[in-house]
Amino acid sequence: MSQLFPEMRYESWRDSLATVHRFAQLVGKVRLAHSPRRNHWWNVPFHLTGRGITTRPMGRDPIFAVDFDFLDHRLDIATVDGARHSFTLPGLSVAEFTERLRHGLDAVGIDPDVPRPHPFDLPDAARPFAEDTEHRAYDTAAVTRYWRVLSQVNLLLEAFAARWSGKTSPVHHFWHTFDIAVTRFSDRRVSQPDTVDPVTREAYSREVISFGFWFGDDGFPEPAFYSYTAPEPEGLTDEPLAPGAAAWSERGGGHLAVLRYDAVRELPDPHAAVLDFYESAYRAGARRAGWDIDGYACPDGATDPHAATFSA
Repeated sequence: MSQLFPEMRYESWRDSLATVHRFAQLVGKVRLAHSPRRNHWWNVPFHLTGRGITTRPMGRDPIFAVDFDFLDHRLDIATVDGARHSFTLPGLSVAEFTERLRHGLDAVGIDPDVPRPHPFDLPDAARPFAEDTEHRAYDTAAVTRYWRVLSQVNLLLEAFAARWSGKTSPVHHFWHTFDIAVTRFSDRRVSQPDTVDPVTREAYSREVISFGFWFGDDGFPEPAFYSYTAPEPEGLTDEPLAPGAAAWSERGGGHLAVLRYDAVRELPDPHAAVLDFYESAYRAGARRAGWDIDGYACPDGATDPHAATFSA
């Protein structure tokens, strides 16, 4: 079970996390610039591969993808017509990474200019990536461990997503907050004030209940599983959560259901405990928001009970 969820203390790789987060934000902005927009920004996050994370194919002439390989610790840029550029990640500052990414994109025929080449919603958001010589820590063992934990949580979220038949996002890795999540949506539109920024406005244009995992930050310095309901219905925090280690936590003016990663590692069946946590958080939000829990239930990933017994 310790292999399923290995030790992942925030402080032990805080500096490497800060570096990789900024690498990912810059490549994420390439994805944002070259992909067709989808509802709730579903076009923007990364997806997982067998070795790291990917932008997925994007662009038109040429079509290309950018992949992080967190086993060999390389960045790969490849086009569908066979052009390829790759470089190693350890030892690079964010400024050096920026220069090499620009060179690589140009080498395979991609416009290397990225709109707003600054960190998004990070403390150094005023500093361009090209001027960041501060962040260069890269612990290869810690980065590989991050990817392996990410892969394990990805499959947990896929299993949880299969239990519901309504509108749901892909399981995806956000470069904004560096978390991995899946979100369920209701059909109810959300009226938002004019002061709400465009990113938030599109992300939360419908009622949602979201489920995910993040690796920690300076405000919450430990990894944890989480869930939230937006808009937050009255009385949400009066609802019970499972397992017993889970709790409601105030954050950003609202409340998160939180299950700390280290608490899960101590449980006899961590996989089942996380699924129980997500289910309890979903039912808490869905009950308080008046969602049709039974109508959207999808036992064993099938909407037709006869299909659940099918095998090819």
